[in-house]
Amino acid sequence: MAGPRRIIHVDMDAFYASVEQRDRPELRGKPVIVGGLPSERAVVCTASYEARRFGVKSAMPVAEAVRLCPGAALLRPDFERYSAVSAHMHEIFRRTTTLVEPLSLDEAFLDVTAVVAEGGATAIARALKDAIRAELLLTASAGVAPNKFLAKVASDLEKPDGLTVIRPEAAEAFALALPVRKIPGIGPRTEEICHRHGIKEARDFLRFDGDALLRLFGRFGADLHDLARGIDTRPVAPERARVSIGIEDTFPADITGFAACRAKLADLAARLEERMAEAEARGFTITLKVKYGDFTRITRSKTLSEAVAAAVPIVAAAEGLLRDTEVAARPVRLLGLQVSRLVDAHAGQLPLPFTPSSED
Repeated sequence: MAGPRRIIHVDMDAFYASVEQRDRPELRGKPVIVGGLPSERAVVCTASYEARRFGVKSAMPVAEAVRLCPGAALLRPDFERYSAVSAHMHEIFRRTTTLVEPLSLDEAFLDVTAVVAEGGATAIARALKDAIRAELLLTASAGVAPNKFLAKVASDLEKPDGLTVIRPEAAEAFALALPVRKIPGIGPRTEEICHRHGIKEARDFLRFDGDALLRLFGRFGADLHDLARGIDTRPVAPERARVSIGIEDTFPADITGFAACRAKLADLAARLEERMAEAEARGFTITLKVKYGDFTRITRSKTLSEAVAAAVPIVAAAEGLLRDTEVAARPVRLLGLQVSRLVDAHAGQLPLPFTPSSED
C-alpha cells in the first residue's frame, strides 16, 4: 500500500508589495499599499506587513486603507514585472518536481512524494525557501502536509517567512481543531452561517449529516466532513485547464440606470471578445457581476445552448441578466462579465449534459 503523499504549498509573502520594496530601497521597512489611488476608487491588491499592522487588508478600498495608514506609499500594480518574478519562482519549483500546480502569480502546490530523500519533504521546502531568498531576494512561507488542503492551511500559519509541517499521524487532530475561518473557501458570509448553527471549529461539522451540510453550504458542504478530518484526495494537477475568462471595471464615480449600465456592458463585452480570441475559446455560461455603491455584490448567470465568444451574444445574455438586478434604482460601483464552461474555439459544439438555465 502506498504511503502518504508529500505536498508542499509555497506562498510568497506580501508578493506585490515585497517586489516593490526589493526594487525600491527607499520603501524598505515602510508601509506600502499596491492598488492605485483613492481618486481612482481602487482596491488594495496587497499591502506590506508594515501597512497590515494598521489594519490594511487585500480587497479593501484604497480610500479606507489610506485612512487607516495615512503615511503609506501608494503604488499602482506592475503586473508585467510581477509576472516575470513569478516565472522565475516557478522555474525554481520545476527544478525539484514536474508536479507543480500554479494557483496564482505568487503561490503553488508541489507534489514531492516521488523525489523525497534524506530530510524528507521538510528539507525540500526549506531548500525552496532558500533558493527564493537567494535568487529573487524575497521571502516565501511554506506548508508541508499529506494533502493540498492541509498544506495550504499550514503555509499561512507562520507568515512571513514561515515553515509549518503537519505530519500524517497528526493530520486529523490538527484539522478537527481548526477554526472554521481557517478552512480555504470559508469567507465572512459562510462563517456567519457556521456561527448561526454553532459551528466554530472544523470538528463541529461532524455533528451534521451530509444532507444537512448540502442544504447549508451547497456543493461545498459535500466536502466538509472529509476536510474536518483532514482528508483531501485531490491530486496536484500541473496542467490546470482554464475554466473561465472574465473582465471587470470599477468606475471613477458610481453610475445609475439600466441604459448607463448596458453601455458599460457593451464596452466590457468588446474587450472580453478580444480575450476569448486570444485564448481561442468559447463558453456556454455568461456571468454578470454587479457591485453596488454600498459594496454589496451580486452575480447572475445564464447557460446558453451554444458556446459563444463574440461580443454581441455576450451582451444579449448579459442584458437579460441585468434586468434581474437593481441597477435601475441603485448606484453601481463595478460591473464585470465572465464566460465559463469553456470549449476550444476550433472544436464543434459539444452537447451539454444539462438543461440551459438561469441561476443566481
